[in-house]
Amino acid sequence: MKFASILKVSASGMDAQTLRMRMVAENIANAEVAPNRPGEDPYRRKMLSFRNVLDREHGVRTLRADKVVFDKRPFLTRYEPANPSADGAGYVKIPNVNSLIESMDMRQAQRSYEANLGVIEVAKNMISRTIDILRS
Repeated sequence: MKFASILKVSASGMDAQTLRMRMVAENIANAEVAPNRPGEDPYRRKMLSFRNVLDREHGVRTLRADKVVFDKRPFLTRYEPANPSADGAGYVKIPNVNSLIESMDMRQAQRSYEANLGVIEVAKNMISRTIDILRS
């Protein structure tokens, strides 16, 4: 495999994990946002799906973000009769975002990003050492 191919694959992984981290950040930011009116749905958790794409120029499969998928789990409810968006029984729908799951997803994206960054660092060192050998 050529060094350019290694860099292309790792860079695509880093790009995909960056998008994944942005999606997790959006979920966390909206975890407590209640709807504006009774009967209206709150924010629905988003997830990112990935797919492999063949890079014909380099002859490698790279990772790409495919599409945003909405979590189908039901919304949670909280008893807040004073809230203007509460239903007749005093319950407010809240987003189906679990901060613990989002934290774990963020950690997994971070580790994957760092692993791809490590591959790029190793490839960079190999290129540098090869150039040093050719100079002597």
